[in-house]
Formats: sequence, C-alpha cells, structure tokens
Amino acid sequence: MKGIGGNIKAIIQVSIATKNDIGENVLTWADAQTIKGWLDLQAGDSKYTSFSAKMQESTHIFISDYVVLDSRITAENSRMVINGKRYDVLLIDNPMELGRGSQLEFYLKFTGGQ
Repeated sequence: MKGIGGNIKAIIQVSIATKNDIGENVLTWADAQTIKGWLDLQAGDSKYTSFSAKMQESTHIFISDYVVLDSRITAENSRMVINGKRYDVLLIDNPMELGRGSQLEFYLKFTGGQ
C-alpha cells in the first residue's frame, strides 16, 4: 500500500516548563519529531455549531501518513513549525483508527511567522 507522502516537513515541538532563579515557570520548546505531509488551509470562522470547538478555531490542517508519535507529544503541549511558521496543535486525530496504513490529521492554529 502506497502512503500519502507529502511535500512539507513539519517539526513537532513539545513545551518544557522549568523554573528560573526566582521560581517563575519558564516555557521553552524542544524538537520532538519531524514528519512529512500536506498542509492545507481550513476556514477558521465556521458559524456552524455541529463541529467541535477545536475544529472551529482551526486555521489549517496537516495530514500525514500514520506514524507512531513520540510519547511526549499531545495536543495540549505541542506546536508545529512548518516553513518557519508556528502553529499550535489543537487536535491530533487518527480518523480511521487503523494505525499503520492510515493517516494522522493535525488541526492547527496559526500563531506566528518567521
């Protein structure tokens, strides 16, 4: 079975909270995994309430072949860097729940460039 491939490499980063000298939490980002897939624009201002709130906030979707993700990666602590642009990960979905031979979908929210 041939995979979906992709034309873009995405770096998935996870947040790491550490404390500075005065006890404040300092958030840093560390590369966790690189995957290849497709990035597509998704309308982010849907007026329909039948969709989940996470999808309504989504500005883009990244689709890749199924890969086992690093155990540190969750939607709550991850972001993607694609072509120098940052996207918060809102939802990670394996819509067919098939594992190998299926796909992953990352619902993203654009948060910054370069």
